[in-house]
Amino acid sequence: MFFVSTDTPRTAPATADAEPPQPSLPVRKTWRVLYGHIRPHRAAIALGGLLTLVGSAAGLVQPLAAKALVERLGVHESITMLLVLLTALVVAGAVAEAVGAYVLERTAESVVLAARRQLVARLLRLRMPAVDRSKPGDLMSRVTADTTLLRAITTQSLVSAGTGLATLVGAIVFMALLEPVLLGVTVAVIVLIGSSMGLVMPRISKATKRAQEAVGAISTALERTFGAFRTVKASGAERREEAAIEAAALEAWRGGVRAAKWQSLAMSSVGLAVQVSFLAVLGVGGARVASGATDIATLIAFLLYLFYLIDPISRLVEAASAYQVGSAAIARMAEAEDLETEPLEAGDQEGAGAATPAKPASIAFEGVTFRYRPDLPPVHHGVDFVVPGGGMTAFVGPSGAGKSTVFGLVERFYEADGGRVLVDGTDVRDWPLERLRAQIGYVEQDAPVLSGTLRENLLFAAPGATDDQLARVLTRTRLDGLVERLPEGLETPVGHRGSKLSGGERQRVAIARALLREPRLLLLDEATSQLDAVNELALRDTVAEAARTTTVLVVAHRLSTVTLADRIVVMEAGRVRAIGTHAELVASDPLYGELAATQFLATAPDDRANQAS
Repeated sequence: MFFVSTDTPRTAPATADAEPPQPSLPVRKTWRVLYGHIRPHRAAIALGGLLTLVGSAAGLVQPLAAKALVERLGVHESITMLLVLLTALVVAGAVAEAVGAYVLERTAESVVLAARRQLVARLLRLRMPAVDRSKPGDLMSRVTADTTLLRAITTQSLVSAGTGLATLVGAIVFMALLEPVLLGVTVAVIVLIGSSMGLVMPRISKATKRAQEAVGAISTALERTFGAFRTVKASGAERREEAAIEAAALEAWRGGVRAAKWQSLAMSSVGLAVQVSFLAVLGVGGARVASGATDIATLIAFLLYLFYLIDPISRLVEAASAYQVGSAAIARMAEAEDLETEPLEAGDQEGAGAATPAKPASIAFEGVTFRYRPDLPPVHHGVDFVVPGGGMTAFVGPSGAGKSTVFGLVERFYEADGGRVLVDGTDVRDWPLERLRAQIGYVEQDAPVLSGTLRENLLFAAPGATDDQLARVLTRTRLDGLVERLPEGLETPVGHRGSKLSGGERQRVAIARALLREPRLLLLDEATSQLDAVNELALRDTVAEAARTTTVLVVAHRLSTVTLADRIVVMEAGRVRAIGTHAELVASDPLYGELAATQFLATAPDDRANQAS
């Protein structure tokens, strides 16, 4: 019946709407964020850069050795020592560069690992409104794909730029010493052709950012599809979902192709510049040799340096390209890191609050107002009620009345816009967050079960629970029979989102998980919606037993589970309409009376018991 359908938090519009593309970070902030990632690895990056520079420096001497070799050949002198020296330089340079490359790649992987740790730690502390506004697949993409691109910028953009610039300057100095005139010709050609790359680099960044956003869209589409796989199949929607994922993949392909096009253009400009310079130097240098202004050995050495320029210039172009790619990834990572997170109070840790006396918690709402987003209508319009410690309190009412939102505010998933939410007389905003949640057992509407074994799921909220405690909870929730039937007992994998369990079994696992925590406050949101009559009756007994030692709040779909509650809070349109027992509300509140009548519960519990006998 519509009166008792659950009120899911109104976050769907926020989740469904695409986030507008964010502008790229300013260059200064990009470098500040990048430095924050590489600062712990400064020594390793410096070592790798030094070794790479040594390898490049060894290459700088080779053209001079070749010049001396040609000159000795011209006067018929021995070249053995020069050949040995040249060979030693080549080997030493290769070894130094190889070691330097390994150090840099290892460091880059360490940077990526640290970035992923930092990003994951932050994402797991996001406030629920920030999660509601985001797409899970896109957040996952920032942890996986975007952090991978950080590898390129930490090695190529920094070390390659530094070593490339150093070797380029060194080569130019030697070329100036050899032939200043030919150097002027070379620089003129390279500057003329290279100036066009200033227009190419921003296009690489733009194309890469679009490609990464599309990768995030692929992850989002896959997460949506596999999260409701049976619904997709039952609806015959495989082709439509395939088309949506293919469209995102195609957009990622387009972005990647655009980036590759501009990167190829940048790299080809390097080769073109050097080749045109070679032709110009060959012509001008040949004329100077013919006129006696220079000798053939100097021209050969200069030409060798000219070809040697290909490597440092290529490194600089690759560094610039890598920076454009990496800056796009840094911008997306920074966007995720700018999302609002929950406070992490000093001294808080998982399981905090265990030393708190195990007396039942009291709850009070004082004039609470709340809406999920500024552009959405209010969910609560001044909600007031008091729940003393112990016993069971049920929340009932039409869909959208704000029942489930009560739980979200108690858990501080969301902050009230006005009024106060009190636990044990203290505003929840004044509680250390993890200490507050450590004392609450919470069963969500969809009773999520995580991928892993049954034991891992049961111990998820209470990893320190003993085998005796686990056995007692399994018996109370009637899961002991399930454990006996499973091929590997508690070690049986439950599948993705508990796909190997029935809906009722998933609910009982979620309830057992909450009870195993031995909470002072137990929140059950539609905890019996998928249970059969036998298991529902057993759960009623379990909840009644728990209510003797803890405070139990229940959002009810089936009134049969709450008729014996100590108090029932009737909510309508974001307000508390009435509070009382089942019998009192049937007699005094028309809405509750109609709700009870639709489920044939209009008679008092004692009358029904007599009729049953």
